[in-house]
Amino acid sequence: MPRHGGGVSPRRRLLLALVGVLVLVGVVLVGVQVVASRGPSVDPSSRPEQDALGPVLLVPGYGGSQASLEPLAGRIRASGRTVKVLALEGDGTGDLSAQVDVLDAAADTALKGGAPSVDVVGYSAGGVVAGLWVARDDGAAKARRVITLGAPLDGTTLAAAGAATLPSACPVACRQLAPGSAQLAELARARVGTLLPWLSIWTTGDETVTPPDSARLDGAVNIPLQSLCPGAQVDHGSLPRDPAVAGLVLEGLSTARLDPGGDCTTLRAEGAPSS
Repeated sequence: MPRHGGGVSPRRRLLLALVGVLVLVGVVLVGVQVVASRGPSVDPSSRPEQDALGPVLLVPGYGGSQASLEPLAGRIRASGRTVKVLALEGDGTGDLSAQVDVLDAAADTALKGGAPSVDVVGYSAGGVVAGLWVARDDGAAKARRVITLGAPLDGTTLAAAGAATLPSACPVACRQLAPGSAQLAELARARVGTLLPWLSIWTTGDETVTPPDSARLDGAVNIPLQSLCPGAQVDHGSLPRDPAVAGLVLEGLSTARLDPGGDCTTLRAEGAPSS
């Protein structure tokens, strides 16, 4: 017989309550998964001002050679900017996380010293370091812009081949630069190219980062050098020394909207070493 007043039995009320709790938990878990899949988010109000220039931090590539970046560093200094070429842990062949810590410490030191922000230029694996820094250490609130040169943001098959055929010659950072590594998967999930102005430059003649367009990054301004300088014979190691590349970097570091371009002759003139 039905209960008086259409009431619900205590057992049924308990069942309904449990179902409600399970539905709520499911909604929360789905929400957490959606947020996690989008990577870090940045409050637009916390982004550095684009017209306030701070120091430029240059992050070397695999092997950590500071000398390889000195030509580019000198050209940036000649434009009036303060530049620091970072010295990486383990000569740039150790765990990328340790290299991220070096970049974060340099950025924090600059900010504590009164800089409004930093600009980061990452060459080769240094570009991956810059991306992981943005993903992990609130880099989008510390960096005004990021520029990468020949960065294997989607990995390089050369590292994969080295890890497979000659593992003793492929230390930690080498293995972490192989396509599909945990570090590169983390970078892809974070969608760092959408978090702040990012310029990615590479050369189609790259035989170290293979394929060369592994440097392409969703959300970034992506420029293969040969799209502006057709026929340019520039390999991976020449990127930091090439005047046209330097011209693109200088335009990218300016206060203008991040959309560098122009003809190759003008870029080379802008990036040529000062006499």
